[in-house]
Amino acid sequence: MRSIRPSFTARRGGNARRRTSPVLAAVALASALALTATACDSGNAEAGGEASSSAASEGDGKITIPDNLKDRLKEHGIDIDKWKNGEWKNWDKDDWLREADEYINPIIEGLWNPDRMRKAEDPDNAVDDSDLSGDQGVTDPTPEPVDAKAVSPTYHDSVPEAGKVFFDSPEGSMVCSATVVQDPANPGKSNLVWTAGHCVHAGKNGGWYRNIAFVPSYNNEGRTAAELQNATREEAAPYGVWWGDWAQTSDQWIEQGGATGGDGASYDFAVIHVTPEEVGDGKSLEETVGSALPVDFKAPAVPQVQSITATGYPAAAPFDGQLMYQCQDKPGRLSISAPDPTMYRIGCTMTAGSSGGGWVATGSDGQPALVSNTSIGPATAGWLAGPRLGDAAKGVYDSVSEKFAGQ
Repeated sequence: MRSIRPSFTARRGGNARRRTSPVLAAVALASALALTATACDSGNAEAGGEASSSAASEGDGKITIPDNLKDRLKEHGIDIDKWKNGEWKNWDKDDWLREADEYINPIIEGLWNPDRMRKAEDPDNAVDDSDLSGDQGVTDPTPEPVDAKAVSPTYHDSVPEAGKVFFDSPEGSMVCSATVVQDPANPGKSNLVWTAGHCVHAGKNGGWYRNIAFVPSYNNEGRTAAELQNATREEAAPYGVWWGDWAQTSDQWIEQGGATGGDGASYDFAVIHVTPEEVGDGKSLEETVGSALPVDFKAPAVPQVQSITATGYPAAAPFDGQLMYQCQDKPGRLSISAPDPTMYRIGCTMTAGSSGGGWVATGSDGQPALVSNTSIGPATAGWLAGPRLGDAAKGVYDSVSEKFAGQ
């Protein structure tokens, strides 16, 4: 199985796991799903991955780096000017910050241009069926594949909360899918994005990804890859580019998450707090896109869920990562490790790049809600699995929300 990042610094707490990245479409599904995560946090509400304050704007509209972020960079021997001029490309082991409180990702204006976004790939993170042979716990029969259906443009009209997360890894630019979610501390003005943990952190064998940014309604008009070669930034990102200034994922993902085999998949989720790259009208992400989904941490048990719809931008063949797709299916159960929570699993032919994309079902209050995200899938594609969101996920979510309460 495979799995599919915020700017500034972040630190972790202790009860969740998962990761991903941007230009290489990261997805965690069937044969090559990659997950993206922006920061790390523990499973309880009091612990959480933190990131340094976001960049501020001067009167002339230029982005400046806050003094506290400069100080954090200096603590790690990083010169902000050199970092922005390409030093971030240094992935030497000693310079790849791993711990939650070491995450650094300052805004680099214009980095995510249409060409880099279009060429972002998935981080080939798959698992053979044999990897599941030793599973204990409840696992239902493998579901029949469900053909992914293309979402009709414009995407904003039908799925305004969906978009793509871009980030850089040692292998290059990567991408994941993500969802705008509500912020209980800032009702109607959320700047929170939900994705997979592996989309922000490499897990047990690595550290934080860099240059994490969210693009809502990416390629809103559904242009082909050829058409996007000459597209303007506004056409590729009609609602702007939003950099992660804070992010959290689970400690489980950081400590156990792996690119293959499904390690940490049950805790493969992350929450990113974002800020616009360019100075605008002061509107929040939710106000800008016009919608945000609630997150249900008390969704029914798997057998009681009648239908789940997964949304994403699959990037591995036969897809190219430029168009939005959906799969709808009644979920079954998948147990990767007996001590860990059982995951949702649905039939779906989406491939890598769809990692981190939201899974929507009827919530406990009878209304549509985000109940999971794409995490893993077999190397041959055909199905996807996502974590069932419980106390650990709520701890991550609440921690990020409380961090920015009243802001």
